[in-house]
Amino acid sequence: MDIVVRNASGKPIYEQIASQIKNLILGGALKEGGALPSMRRLAQELRISVITTKRAYEELEREGLISSVPGKGSFVACKDPEWIREEHLRMVEELLRRAADMARRGGISLEELTGVLAMFYEEEA
Repeated sequence: MDIVVRNASGKPIYEQIASQIKNLILGGALKEGGALPSMRRLAQELRISVITTKRAYEELEREGLISSVPGKGSFVACKDPEWIREEHLRMVEELLRRAADMARRGGISLEELTGVLAMFYEEEA
């Protein structure tokens, strides 16, 4: 699992870790039931405190993305497809909110913004 921590980032390290693991889960790179590295192992790999990795895992557990089994480790939780769709929709809404704010500040009309979005949506991935 490739996690990159940036000390210069404005986000706390535990949030960077949680966010990247969340994206791996939602993107399908981490599958349901798949084991995550132990908190100690991840802390060693990233050269950070175990407390920081523990906090990241706790955050993911609160969101229902992982489940921890004492003595066994942490695993990707089972999620129904509707929940995953809703989570993607929430993330898209936040990005579109930021894009709309930026467009308004830049004098870009709704029609222009919609046209750009349509162009990107129609592109092949």
